[in-house]
Amino acid sequence: MATFVDRVTLHASAGSGGDGCVSIHREKFVPLGGPDGGNGGRGGDIILIVDDNVTTLLDFHHSPHRKAGNGRPGYGDYCNGGEGGDLIMSVPNGTVVKDTDGNTLADLVGAGTRFVAAQGGKGGLGNAGLASRKRRAPGFALKGEEGESRTLILELKSVADIGLIGFPSAGKSSLIASISAARPKIADYPFTTLVPNLGVVQAGDTRFTVADVPGLIPGASQGKGLGLEFLRHVERCAALVHVLDCGTLETDRDPVRDFDIIEEELSHYGGLSERPRIIALNKIDLPDGKAMADMVQPLFEARGYEVYQVSAAAHLGLTELNYAMARIIQEERRNKAKEVKTRIVLRPLAVNDNGFKVVKNEDGSFTVTGEKPERFVRQTDFGNAEAVGYLADRLAALGVEKELFKKGARPKSEVRIGTGDKAVIFDWEPSIEAGAELLASPRGTDLRLESPWAGRYIEDDVDELSEDEIAMQWEYKISDPKNPRITE
Repeated sequence: MATFVDRVTLHASAGSGGDGCVSIHREKFVPLGGPDGGNGGRGGDIILIVDDNVTTLLDFHHSPHRKAGNGRPGYGDYCNGGEGGDLIMSVPNGTVVKDTDGNTLADLVGAGTRFVAAQGGKGGLGNAGLASRKRRAPGFALKGEEGESRTLILELKSVADIGLIGFPSAGKSSLIASISAARPKIADYPFTTLVPNLGVVQAGDTRFTVADVPGLIPGASQGKGLGLEFLRHVERCAALVHVLDCGTLETDRDPVRDFDIIEEELSHYGGLSERPRIIALNKIDLPDGKAMADMVQPLFEARGYEVYQVSAAAHLGLTELNYAMARIIQEERRNKAKEVKTRIVLRPLAVNDNGFKVVKNEDGSFTVTGEKPERFVRQTDFGNAEAVGYLADRLAALGVEKELFKKGARPKSEVRIGTGDKAVIFDWEPSIEAGAELLASPRGTDLRLESPWAGRYIEDDVDELSEDEIAMQWEYKISDPKNPRITE
């Protein structure tokens, strides 16, 4: 069974908000008590938080579907519904959050760093919250919004100062075990190391972390071997240490050739070319290894690299190597004041964004998309005529009516708000514009929707009217004689 997972797909579903309540206060000797329906509670968020005690994404590998709690509906007597519980999940330090298109949403570094992976839906307003000076007793409430559902990619990039890189069986695991308290699995066959190992090294007053990355082979940057899966773990390293096997028994390999191949793979991966390099010629405890190290050391020094002859098995030359790594780390910290901070990507809307977009389709219908109109639709109880009239008022106030006219919409034109299965399709009636609060109709009804004259114009020949004239000549004819005739 896997014990280390550094890349998972998370299906996060936040909680939905509770519905608002429709209630009228009733008490003996208190006439016209007024609306007292409470608001629904908000849905719970799904939150990722960095925990130093977590080192793998294994929990998400076994349970990729996570859902937060839903908000409770509102109650009468101004009682608001309870909020849904947030779902807080611990992730390792260095977790990168991406969407399915590969865009980075957050780079979580530092214990306690939080990121809202999916936001809970807002609770719907009760009829007490919808009451106004003109709409004194609303017979409807708003529905709670659905929680956000997102598919996210979580990738772990180890937070280490030094990265040990090299061919399989070059001695990286033995080296990290010799210079730190880490105890990785060590064996005499290739690809013994299947997961990155982290160790803490103390050199004088400097303490730093070292990451042992699973062995690289030619073509690793294109997916061969294990390299591509774990190269991301050296992206945060301040310096790289090439661990070169000077005692290999393979006739087609030598330290210089191994170094050139690994450098080629790093250049293909990208982002690592500017990192300082140190070369550790390993296995000098072997007779052939010492001779090989003496032969290739001048070649690397001629290229401008620091070279150290070491033996992880015999603990030779490790002190000098540790202090060389510490020196690079000290310089890096002084120059850059090295402190990797959390990066959360925000993509604000354009300044001139009106919140919606109207598109005329080839079949003559119209599609309205945008956060606000789609949210208005989600909050509407279509079984309540007064709520539908209120929706028409909100869309008109937003400017959807005028934009539909500009695009050429006419009465009975098919209008779709939203996309996909959750879209709402209706025949557009421009007569149901603002004015619901002015109509004296029973609670839960809207006379504009019931009138047989709804949608008719004063002028019969609308083709001869301009768009502005049409917009100004809507007429509401209410069958109830107690209601005034309203003309706009």
